[in-house]
Amino acid sequence: MMNDPRGKDASATHGAYLAIREKILTGDLPAGQKLKIERLREMLNTGASPVREALSLLTSDLLVERIDQRGFRAAPANKANFEEILTLRCVLEDMALRRSIERSTRTWEDRLVLAHHHMTRATDQGTAAFEEAHKTFHMTLLDNASLAMLERYCSQLYDLNIRYRYLAARGAGYRRRDVSGEHRAILDAALEGDADRASARLLDHYRLTGDYLVAELDDL
Repeated sequence: MMNDPRGKDASATHGAYLAIREKILTGDLPAGQKLKIERLREMLNTGASPVREALSLLTSDLLVERIDQRGFRAAPANKANFEEILTLRCVLEDMALRRSIERSTRTWEDRLVLAHHHMTRATDQGTAAFEEAHKTFHMTLLDNASLAMLERYCSQLYDLNIRYRYLAARGAGYRRRDVSGEHRAILDAALEGDADRASARLLDHYRLTGDYLVAELDDL
């Protein structure tokens, strides 16, 4: 039976997409840096076409920008962009979290506890494992709202914010932050059905990143 070359092409594109996306989010490919096809092809040990297609997909995610139709660069990072992301996250996630808590069920609570447990365990399992578990926890807080479009927007905003979290983490003071304690406070309030406290803890969690971020963005 012959292999379908289209399947191989799609797999190569998907692999390039995931690899480039992670490098942009974690800062291995810095904000604003020109993304040269040949350099990425060598870095990822893949063809030029999968890289080019992956970069096109990443423009839809707002993580890559086209440069006059001739090339690509990692999307710039700046205060205005972060503040817009933060504002939208606070408004949309406040809405989703309150609705999730209002519709709380034992099944959702169990999933939330399990997601928090997996995130805690993933802390020492490397960046990729932690990021996956961290996003799962945050999205589980919201998914009981059962509003698919709202959840999709929140997911995209979460991804756009990851770059800024890594920028904020470069500051020495960030290491003294009790992130696990912040997550626990959000979880406890949600499980207790206290929407006001859960929302306040969640939004404080996001805004605190902004406090650490100011000096780092000044250096960009």
